[in-house]
Amino acid sequence: MTATTQDLSYRGRIEALRQTKSAHTAEKLRLRGFMDIDDHGWIPWPDPIPFERKSNHPGGGSYGAACIGENFRAWLEVHPVYIHPQSALAGAWVQIGPPGVGGWRPEDRPTHLTPLHQKYNIQFTGIGAMNHCGPDMRLGLDLGWGGLLEKIRHYRNLNRPADTSFYDGEEALVLGVQAWIRRHVVVAREMADAETTPALRDNLLEIAAMNEWLVDNPPRTLREACQFLSWFQSIDRMWAAGGALGQLDELLRPYYEADSTAGRGDDEQATWCIASLFFNDTPYSQIGGLSPEGRDLTSPVSFLVLEAMHLLKIPINIALRVHDELNPELLRRAVQYLFEDGTGCSYACAKGLDEGYARNGVPLQVARMRAKVGCNWTALPGIEYCLQDVTRMCLVSPFEHAFRDTIAKGAPTLEKLWDHYTHHLGIAVDTIKKGFDWHMEHHGRNSPEIVLNLFMQGTIERGLDMAEGGVDIYRLTCDGVGLATVADSFAAIEQRVVVEQRLSWDELAGHLEHNFAGAEPVRLMLHAIPRYGSGGSRADHWAKRVADLYGDLVRGTPTAKGYTVLPGLFSHGIVAMLGKNLGATPNGRHAGDPISHSANPDPGFTANGGSAPTAKSNAVAAVQPRWGNTTPLQLDIDAHLSREIGGIEAIEALIKGHNELGGTLININVISKEQVLEAHADPSKYPDLVVRVTGYSAYFRSLSPEYRQQVVDRLLAES
Repeated sequence: MTATTQDLSYRGRIEALRQTKSAHTAEKLRLRGFMDIDDHGWIPWPDPIPFERKSNHPGGGSYGAACIGENFRAWLEVHPVYIHPQSALAGAWVQIGPPGVGGWRPEDRPTHLTPLHQKYNIQFTGIGAMNHCGPDMRLGLDLGWGGLLEKIRHYRNLNRPADTSFYDGEEALVLGVQAWIRRHVVVAREMADAETTPALRDNLLEIAAMNEWLVDNPPRTLREACQFLSWFQSIDRMWAAGGALGQLDELLRPYYEADSTAGRGDDEQATWCIASLFFNDTPYSQIGGLSPEGRDLTSPVSFLVLEAMHLLKIPINIALRVHDELNPELLRRAVQYLFEDGTGCSYACAKGLDEGYARNGVPLQVARMRAKVGCNWTALPGIEYCLQDVTRMCLVSPFEHAFRDTIAKGAPTLEKLWDHYTHHLGIAVDTIKKGFDWHMEHHGRNSPEIVLNLFMQGTIERGLDMAEGGVDIYRLTCDGVGLATVADSFAAIEQRVVVEQRLSWDELAGHLEHNFAGAEPVRLMLHAIPRYGSGGSRADHWAKRVADLYGDLVRGTPTAKGYTVLPGLFSHGIVAMLGKNLGATPNGRHAGDPISHSANPDPGFTANGGSAPTAKSNAVAAVQPRWGNTTPLQLDIDAHLSREIGGIEAIEALIKGHNELGGTLININVISKEQVLEAHADPSKYPDLVVRVTGYSAYFRSLSPEYRQQVVDRLLAES
């Protein structure tokens, strides 16, 4: 399925990729319905794939490195071949795979923790989570697939383990990748033989020759480097939906410079190669940033990445690392494209990220090496196992239990409510930590990081999975959700019950139990207090107090087995999912309604019902846990209003200011309110509208009505 345009300029080829991506999205929606996740690069494939899974467990499952590797190789040997004739690169993936492979043996699953997970609404426990670490792609680029295979065989012979399953699995995977690439070489030549357009035929022959080299050898050119990265993306996405590339401009810079020195290609061709990489999948990568010694990493490739994003206009997850020495032209270009396209880069703030991570006893030079490689998260490439963005701590459920305990035990006071909240939040956090220990003990033997192990420093050398000691640094993470709901609830009780005495504790409990039935004036009264984000309010005080308590509980003590856990505040898009299990709350929220998003104030938190960007920035900066995990600021600004408040210069100032305040990440949409409302009512009117949902970008039409509503509510409040 390809676009019909025959404009064979590099820009025309990028446009053809954009058209194909749009057509693929329409077909995905038809086949599978709404997709409330990253816009993964898988292509719709109508034919069945003749894969037969092999099991190694009485229950029929396929677990452990050797079995997974064997199945992965078999999967790649029959996986479809896809080549877009106007792309610079070959390959794509069609589904998470190999299907039915991996997961956890039934006997290893943490059923003993299930009651506490249910009690505290912990739906994302982190146990069994995959792929949320940062690979060092330089290892693969330097060695190539053939070099990785030699490395596996070398260390298996050197270490001579009694159990060779780790090495057997990794070797099988690489052999499968090589077989998959060879099949693309054959098909590219067959397509070239049938192609009547000379430029397309030449492109297909170049794809064949390039990949014939890459089967065994490392890349030599920027195009070959992009092709290697696209193969990695495809297999990493197949295996538990990974897709992190690291510092993309620095990874590609040596190849760009070598091409320039040798007179190979030009910037338009390089942009086409990078756009083809983005068409292959939506990678999590970073541009800009600082070297360990504090040098700005901006290069011509940084600008080419922005240009490729701008021309392709599909969901792409690139972050610009903001710092004091950042090239101002790079920031200006990113914000200009934000205004032109409605979305674009996220903005990772070096001050909060680097200084926060350094508080863990890490040299600042090492902290600067972390790259933003996920929705909300950063990682040290190749040396850190962090399990970022896979664990969510519902901050509201412990409040619900605390309020009930306060009422049930009689003579309620605000101090008793806080004590009960501290107690229940402590149990919930301890439950997460017990789960982490369980994960670390069992994960490697069940569902090892078979793809990322190839791109980490120490795993192949030691013959150990990342979760089993294969890397040097272990700092796990946990993200809290629902801060504004809890802070506004504490403040509403303080103002309306304790200070003004307009409600008794028992009356409030009755209204919550009955979901404010027949008591809309009471609900509105509770909702109408000065809320978190308004500046200097009691709700702001409670937000800081809750965030500090949560941060201290998470970071203050390691797990029983000694693993450090870093706190953050981030919800992804699960606020509706978590809210469905919760009753009404004292901030005026109805039972079953979504809870608040990340660390952002609820929409309409200011006195006039709006959501001033500066006030929101100040609020989110004030509650940062400051241990190097991320607490994002989400801004959705009406395009007309953005020009009235200063346009590009105002957004630049806000980005720089949030960095200076110690913020960690900014996600921004600048979109017409009218356009979003029309697209929400009828997504087919704007099939190519791309929005940054939380830490990721997606086609607006691909989101469910519930996820679209989150974006609409935020945009209406900002307006």
